[in-house]
Amino acid sequence: MPDKHADKHAHHPQNDAKPLVAVVMGSKSDWDTMRHTSETLTKFGVAHESRVMSAHRSPQLTSEYASAAEQRGIEVVIAAAGGAAHLAGVFAAHTLVPVLGVPMESQSLKGLDSLLSTVQMPGGIPVGTLAIGKPGATNAALLAIAILANSRPEPREKLRAFRAEQADKIARETL
Repeated sequence: MPDKHADKHAHHPQNDAKPLVAVVMGSKSDWDTMRHTSETLTKFGVAHESRVMSAHRSPQLTSEYASAAEQRGIEVVIAAAGGAAHLAGVFAAHTLVPVLGVPMESQSLKGLDSLLSTVQMPGGIPVGTLAIGKPGATNAALLAIAILANSRPEPREKLRAFRAEQADKIARETL
């Protein structure tokens, strides 16, 4: 029987790999930013799935999906939302899986509202909050990879090589 939470946009860099990371966002418009998360995870060969769901507009779907994450083998959740930005907090309340929050840039306050909503979790329900927008989306993927690398040598070596490549690129820059 197919999983009712199966993703239409699953990214399995290695054949038959089950997703280790769930990338969720509050609206389809967040994909322009969150595609950087997906692209980074794909570059590192990390199987993941991407979904749109809302803490406010689809609370039952969000609750069910978050509650089932651990059972489905998800080891890290990356949740992005703007404005009230409650998606990461709702996920953290429904799962023991680490949740990384990415605040989306907003029209009115340039994402400061999203940042404050994501970072202000009550003690006992943690959300690791990243930067607003694209830097946060990219770093959320890298942090998820670092979490997975604690028990997997392959992503650890890929991360080590990535960091060395970044350092080398800076060392070669001239003015």
